[in-house]
Amino acid sequence: MKRRTFLLAPLLMALAQPALADKLSLNQISSYLNGLKTVKGAFTQINDDGTIATGTIYIKRPGRVRFEYDPPEAALVMAGGGQVAIFDPKSNQPPEQYPLKRTPLNLILARNVNLGRANMVVGHAYDGTSTSVVAQDPENPDYGTIRLVFTGPPVQLRQWVITGGDGSQTTVILGDVEEGVQMASSLFNIPIEVEKRQR
Repeated sequence: MKRRTFLLAPLLMALAQPALADKLSLNQISSYLNGLKTVKGAFTQINDDGTIATGTIYIKRPGRVRFEYDPPEAALVMAGGGQVAIFDPKSNQPPEQYPLKRTPLNLILARNVNLGRANMVVGHAYDGTSTSVVAQDPENPDYGTIRLVFTGPPVQLRQWVITGGDGSQTTVILGDVEEGVQMASSLFNIPIEVEKRQR
């Protein structure tokens, strides 16, 4: 009888622990991102210097995202046509632009997300509530990393932290979001936005 109790004790202890199966696999996360076509919702951004901004985010995969900031912040960040543009209304200069592929955000905006690629994922953890994945461009690790945080199942993206090649960090926390919403492609058209601001 004692032997049976001895054998049951570890089993009961294991049952009392959170199931490790709750950790989302890289395949589950890749499938979720590939199935994600459009997203609209609120976001909170924490910058490297500790300042905080809020706004509305629009994502249209592949390759397109738009961050509209709430007042008093008047900046606009958008990606489309393979470019990222930062509009600063305080400046009379054209938007600062650089290739989307040079940013870690490209990893989740790519047409085909495959987190199983060699050397892409450099961290994969579960804290009992959420699964986090740290990914980089395997061919250009100097571009920085993106740490994605998911809950589920069902899988849902909750936040990401981009660490630039210079070590600076920007955190984006998603609030209530809607998936599968209709949105115009013009939201992500950088030349249209430039023209609109010149009127």
